[in-house]
Amino acid sequence: MCVSRYLLYVGVALVPMVIICMVSNILLLFPEMTYHYLLDGHVTREATWATGLWASGFLVRSWQSERSCVFVSRRPCCISQRFGFRFYSDTTGLVQGPLCLYNSSSGLTWGVPLKHAGYLYNQSMWSGICLKPESVVEWNVVLFGMMAICSAAQVVLCGMNILNSLVGLSCHNMQ
Repeated sequence: MCVSRYLLYVGVALVPMVIICMVSNILLLFPEMTYHYLLDGHVTREATWATGLWASGFLVRSWQSERSCVFVSRRPCCISQRFGFRFYSDTTGLVQGPLCLYNSSSGLTWGVPLKHAGYLYNQSMWSGICLKPESVVEWNVVLFGMMAICSAAQVVLCGMNILNSLVGLSCHNMQ
């Protein structure tokens, strides 16, 4: 009984995080709210992987199958691997920095100028380096940050669900 109740709470908690991740990933694909950066291939690689869409989009459907898995087979099941990959992808996108047009020694270049600069800890670097899209550094930090936080919370919830299922399974076998 406790296993199924906890699973219901996990599902309810995951839905808002799924929506946040999906919307964040869609927004990452459209810096400055225009589509031409995406069409021209000037969007951060980790954003084009769209893990916020495919990992989160299928989450609700997987949650339904996971719920039936626990109820029918009494086995702990979870989709934490998907969240783990998404967390890795989100934090990589955050640490690498955005793809942008910047002034290099060879002139204006599209690339990732903040890749090794430790820009996350030095906000003074955020303005002036990337010329296009405007405010792309803040855009990436906020959206990848929200996705990484949601992914980490989802991994924790799924891990707790596995433990809860194992306890429920062992208690059920003792009866």
